[in-house]
Amino acid sequence: MDNLAFSLRTLCQHNADGSHMTRAQRSRGLDLIARDLRSLGFRLPDAGSLKPKHVQRLILHWERQGISNATMKNRLGWIRWWAMKTNKPGLLPRDNSKLGIGERPSFKGQRAAVTPADRREQLPERMQLAIRLQMAFGLRLEESLKFRVEAADKGTILVMQPSWTKGGRARTIPVLHQRQRDLLDQVRDLVGDSSLIPEGMNYIRYRKQFERQALQAGISNMHKHRHWYACWRYRTLAGVDAPCQGGPLHDQLNDAERERLDAVRLQISHELGHGRIHVTNTYLGHRWGGKGAR
Repeated sequence: MDNLAFSLRTLCQHNADGSHMTRAQRSRGLDLIARDLRSLGFRLPDAGSLKPKHVQRLILHWERQGISNATMKNRLGWIRWWAMKTNKPGLLPRDNSKLGIGERPSFKGQRAAVTPADRREQLPERMQLAIRLQMAFGLRLEESLKFRVEAADKGTILVMQPSWTKGGRARTIPVLHQRQRDLLDQVRDLVGDSSLIPEGMNYIRYRKQFERQALQAGISNMHKHRHWYACWRYRTLAGVDAPCQGGPLHDQLNDAERERLDAVRLQISHELGHGRIHVTNTYLGHRWGGKGAR
């Protein structure tokens, strides 16, 4: 660990902003940024030595690596936090477009993103399968790692056990097509009746390793894979695209269609491990247009 990495780790330890997961992701992200700066030939003595030229070189480096705008925005968010904590709040402009980075499109009208295969393939097989389980069944990352196919697979449904799920809420998820079945068979062939967490490692340790390697591969948002599942299920059940993909809003429909699409949303909410329809706004886009829709 060089001086900059040590200084950033100390900075993170002394500034406990956000949830435990947010702090952990920030710390790992800043450690990755420190390594990138070192690889670019910069030997910063401490966190207070950051300058605009360093940020510009990082952006150029990431662009050459093919890092997406969304991932760069996450990394710049960590750098803004770093600058603020070292009393340099004006080091980066607030508008990412001034740094040559396009703004992320608003969620309404945005297609659910899928991590490109070439990035997934940079990860070990277990991690690749965990991401694919998220996309195929809408699992959270924790659920995909703790998931045991032998215990869950009941043929036409998966039974998610409380010990795997957020809040200990058991649920069932349909198995609808051959691609899902093939994925379950791949997981079974690799781990048998075990989970994707390697033998000798616990969940917390493996998740930290997973997130570190995912960041190095340019994958910073695992939750988007649940968005992809939700939009696919909506299209399958409703016969139209979700509002976030340009599909109809409720105020464009008659009463019967509104009721039908609300039932679809509620079903998807249950499959994702929620119980309320409004939660699906995050995944599918809002039902209503006009002010406050987003």
